[in-house]
Amino acid sequence: MTTRRTRPAPRPPEGTPPRAELARQARAVLADAVRIAHWAAGTPGPGTAAPLAAHALERAATALELSPAQVRAGWDRARLAGLVELHGDTARPGWRLRAWDRDDSAVLRGWVALFDAWSLVHAAPEGIEAGAVAEAVEAVPQVLSLLQLSAGSVTVPALLDLLGQRVAELHEERCEVPLGPGRTASAASAAPAETAAAQTAATAGPARSADLNALLLDWALEGLAAVGALTLGKGHATLTPLGNWAVWVKLEQICVAAQSPAGNIEQSAADMLLGCARLTPGPARDEYRAWLAARTVGSAVAELLAVARGEDALLRGLAFEALRVVGAPAEPEVRAVLAEPSLRPYALLWLAEYEGNDPDDAQDVLSREEATWLWVDTAAAVADHGETGLLVRHLDSAVQGTVPALLDEVRAVGHPRTVQVLVALAAAHPDPALAKAVRRAAFQVHTGGA
Repeated sequence: MTTRRTRPAPRPPEGTPPRAELARQARAVLADAVRIAHWAAGTPGPGTAAPLAAHALERAATALELSPAQVRAGWDRARLAGLVELHGDTARPGWRLRAWDRDDSAVLRGWVALFDAWSLVHAAPEGIEAGAVAEAVEAVPQVLSLLQLSAGSVTVPALLDLLGQRVAELHEERCEVPLGPGRTASAASAAPAETAAAQTAATAGPARSADLNALLLDWALEGLAAVGALTLGKGHATLTPLGNWAVWVKLEQICVAAQSPAGNIEQSAADMLLGCARLTPGPARDEYRAWLAARTVGSAVAELLAVARGEDALLRGLAFEALRVVGAPAEPEVRAVLAEPSLRPYALLWLAEYEGNDPDDAQDVLSREEATWLWVDTAAAVADHGETGLLVRHLDSAVQGTVPALLDEVRAVGHPRTVQVLVALAAAHPDPALAKAVRRAAFQVHTGGA
């Protein structure tokens, strides 16, 4: 058995302001976005969805005494920071907006969401290939790390040198060689003629690459400044206290990922969830956080939902538990699966809790049929992975109140595991009369009888 070596979590940078002061600064950065979000939330009817309709833009500018450009920018920030949620053509206040004045954590989470989306806040220069823009975005964490380690201003030439090195490393990792402006090929498969062309182009290529990198660095620094992460001077850049703290948060997440307590960080989503199945909620959440920190949000959410679509009901429930740890970034994908019958009850509960409902009351968002479907699905998870006594106790959680009513609705709900669940329940229940009724129901579902 190998012992996992862990690294200590990084300490907050010296001089980091108190959390309340960071939240005050974040509120200042998002002040216009909050005003626009409140305005949109109080404006019923269509026209306040994305992009902001022209007439809504004019009304907001007049009401808030802002220019149309300020309204448009603030609206984008409000959406990216989770201050508003879009439901069709209508904008509704997000939970962060409701908690904005009283919850510093909600404010800082909203600002970090904006910080993560800096490349969307500030549009990339026109005429640059998407691949080059993506490389710059991928290289920015190294630029931010240098700014933090320097604990002060860093010259633009030094940042440009680091950006160029990181882009070159990305090309090397993909085994790419330059073939001239905007073209690359795999070094492993390049034909001799192509290799010769690459060597010929090499003399002019570096100058073009340096110019492109300089343009992309300027764009990245301006984008990060636009969200309040750094300040720009003449030929240098400096992290703001918010930016310094955000980089530390990201480093802390990396260290958490390296310290996956149960060693599931490198596993697939399904194997990770199985590894967490017998953990208590606290340690399980630690595992989810570590696993998520080692992946991009989009890929992690997609992998968890793919597992949830599988046949194992236990993994379906655990996948949505892991998605609760993801939080706001998972909201669009979770909302999108409402149309899938097997995931709809889980998604409805997830969204209810995400929107601030008490977990004990979240069940109220389910229809009778959805609650029954979820009862069968949970019973299937217990039958496959739990103890017989737990399956018997699961009867008490049914919304129907009586076993005959439950059996009637279970037969009608059409869950694919209904027969197996009823057979397992009949075998486990100590009451012979009740077990007989459950077996009869299982037989009727199996044969299609009434």
